[in-house]
Amino acid sequence: MTGLDRLRNAVVTVVEVGPRDWLQNEAAHVATTDKVTFINLLSAAGLPVIEVSAFVSPTWVPNLADAQEVFARIERRSDTRYTALVPNRAGLERAIAVGVTEVAIFAAASETFSRRNINRSIDESLIEYREVCRCAADASVRVRAYLSTAFGCPYEGAVPVAAVLTRTRQLLDLGVFEVSVSDTIGIAHPGQVSDVLGTLQGHVDDGQIALHFHDTRGTALANVLAGLLAGVRTFDASAGGLGGCPFAPGAAGNLATNDLIYMLDGLGVVTNVSPDRLDEATTFIGSRVGHELPSRYAQARRARRAAH
Repeated sequence: MTGLDRLRNAVVTVVEVGPRDWLQNEAAHVATTDKVTFINLLSAAGLPVIEVSAFVSPTWVPNLADAQEVFARIERRSDTRYTALVPNRAGLERAIAVGVTEVAIFAAASETFSRRNINRSIDESLIEYREVCRCAADASVRVRAYLSTAFGCPYEGAVPVAAVLTRTRQLLDLGVFEVSVSDTIGIAHPGQVSDVLGTLQGHVDDGQIALHFHDTRGTALANVLAGLLAGVRTFDASAGGLGGCPFAPGAAGNLATNDLIYMLDGLGVVTNVSPDRLDEATTFIGSRVGHELPSRYAQARRARRAAH
């Protein structure tokens, strides 16, 4: 039996980050009603986790100013977890007010990125997140964490694996249930993924690690495969490949959920996500953003429809 054969019937959780992640970089204004429709279509496709929005300052991210209204209007399914990004306690309180039961925080593995991204050192951000996690626990809200620049930093270059391990363990010590080890600028390759996971897995349970890849250099699916073979079973992705890579202008952004599901289905991996319903969601939001979506699977489906 080959390594790929052992993946058959493995159960993988796909975390859909499109509704939140892409709007941070999307120039087009998308109406609240269209966001709600998009999220409802993603729910109907069977996505088990959807990151709906972020409770951040509208001054910094005006496209997410309607987070509370979006949460209030979406149709919540019992088999889908609806999450939100929160930067601080104030954001957490806003999320709790509209019934959010799972949130995410975001830290960095490199010091310069942390200061440029959230205007805090890594240690300062962890102090803030300790309070977020404490308050979340009091409200029975689960907390996930993103660890940015785990495979490379746009300012510092290579990031030591030891730093990734240290920050991952610190986040878990805060009480988060999972750390999404993130390739913020799409620089990772499968060999590096194996090396990082090999270090983490000596100290962290497999079930506490997720992976978040960008497809800037065309390696995202190969990186997922490396993660699968190493035992990771949770991956972030974005419908249609929505989302930018703000530190690599013009480059592709998030791994497309459509492409990921196509590969996982081909491997016999169980996701319970319908490619056809996912395509409906992607086609809908593609009509609202005013530009072609980078998902290769979505492009192939569109070309096939046009030919018929």
